[in-house]
Amino acid sequence: MTKRKNYTGFKGHRFPPEIIESAVWLYFRFSLSLRDVEDFQAQRGIIVSHESVRFWVAKFGRQYAKSIRRNRPQVGDKWHLDEVVIGICGKKHWLWRAVDQHGNSLELLVQRRRNPQAAKRFMRKLMKQSGVPRVMITDKLRSYGAAKRDLAPGLEHRSHKGLNNCAEVSHKPTRRRERIMGRFKSPGQAQQFLSAHDQINVLFRPRRHRLKAIFYRHARSDTFAIWNDITREIAAG
Repeated sequence: MTKRKNYTGFKGHRFPPEIIESAVWLYFRFSLSLRDVEDFQAQRGIIVSHESVRFWVAKFGRQYAKSIRRNRPQVGDKWHLDEVVIGICGKKHWLWRAVDQHGNSLELLVQRRRNPQAAKRFMRKLMKQSGVPRVMITDKLRSYGAAKRDLAPGLEHRSHKGLNNCAEVSHKPTRRRERIMGRFKSPGQAQQFLSAHDQINVLFRPRRHRLKAIFYRHARSDTFAIWNDITREIAAG
């Protein structure tokens, strides 16, 4: 094992990078709670509290997700936008999410409203990050059309419930994590967690149902190679 002193990105941490990286990967890759990850580590003879795992997830999950976003291939030119309600502290909030035609997560934003101003705020953030697509597909919420007219009047907009399955399916991992976490504690916590979760979780879901076994194994190997490069980059500081 490489000596920990060479990993400047993990300076000040009691545990070596391999343990921290493994804990973060387990938490984001699978639908596990913090205490589940604690038990996984205990089975390996590593005694770490779930609060330590929580700290690692918050700190390094954001860094890993940022690297994945920066190094991902060019996004598709057809975007699917959708919004879903999430409960936070007994109040209704809306999770706005965009994916391309390949199922890659582009952007998300947690907001209190579901109106033209909220749609415009989300689309402005999305287009600042990824440019302007060729086609935008949404459900029948009129707020999207109002925001599009202000931000990109020439953009082709298809508003149809049946065409937006790609975006609606992308909410399923969020629903699973929401149940496991006992709902999100605040809009900021939801935004921070889901921004990292979307990037890391999608990286390890190479649409297996569309691939033959041999191609899936190659895709999985490529994914682990990408993950190893990212973790080494973060560890090197």
